[in-house]
Amino acid sequence: MDYSGKRKKMRILFIGDVMGNSGQKMVQEYLPKLKRKFHPQATIVNAENATRGRGINEKVYKAILSYGADIITMGNHVWDNPEITSFIDSAKKIVRPANLPAKQVPGVGYVIMQINQQKLAVINMQGRVFMTPSDDPFAVATGLIEKIKKETDFIFVDFHAETTSEKQAFTWFFDGQLSAVIGTHTHVQTNDARILPQGTAFLADVGMTGPYDGIIGMKRENVIDRFLNQMPTRFEVDEEGRANLSGCLLDLGDDGMAKKIQTIQINADHPFEE
Repeated sequence: MDYSGKRKKMRILFIGDVMGNSGQKMVQEYLPKLKRKFHPQATIVNAENATRGRGINEKVYKAILSYGADIITMGNHVWDNPEITSFIDSAKKIVRPANLPAKQVPGVGYVIMQINQQKLAVINMQGRVFMTPSDDPFAVATGLIEKIKKETDFIFVDFHAETTSEKQAFTWFFDGQLSAVIGTHTHVQTNDARILPQGTAFLADVGMTGPYDGIIGMKRENVIDRFLNQMPTRFEVDEEGRANLSGCLLDLGDDGMAKKIQTIQINADHPFEE
């Protein structure tokens, strides 16, 4: 269906799990450079860990937008910084998981942004395996897709989940109905970027933006101690060491389906090239 009389291709840049001050600094430094290099029409950033590794506040939300993000997605740590409840309803560019009890929590689970003559829907979804309780992501997504398809075929999903199998199952179930399903949450970029037979792009986890020498963003010593002695340990973001940026680039065709997916890493072992 032609919604505007003129269909155009679309390029999306997605940056994964911004972690603490280290992650914020990487976004500030490299997001403008990435946008100049790749010229995306839409830039999405997951920032559920942006403040001290837990949640986000209004100052950081506005800062990440000022660095070049168009939409900010969240995840299971969405409420960990209590300040978010004071501004999320007025924050038009932040999306929390859509399968939280919609009438019981503030915020929205998807947004539709205008890009020239096109529209892009950005959905945030949370998995249920080894995660805090939430509604069925398959059922919730089915209803949302039916509604959103009346406006646009360009639909991006940030699927925030623990297990690769749940992310894969979700993507295969909706292959041909979604432009892309990109995983977040586990903080390690996977090597399985692909386009499924009906045109939906998939990546099990886009990776983390933040500490490069920590353990999934936390100070190594604390995490190692937990494995050695099983004693309760306070995890802290490793803000002193080297940093990393993880992301991916998507090219969508006229029909909203993916034509290309490319992973991005910027760190000491993968320097940024202009």
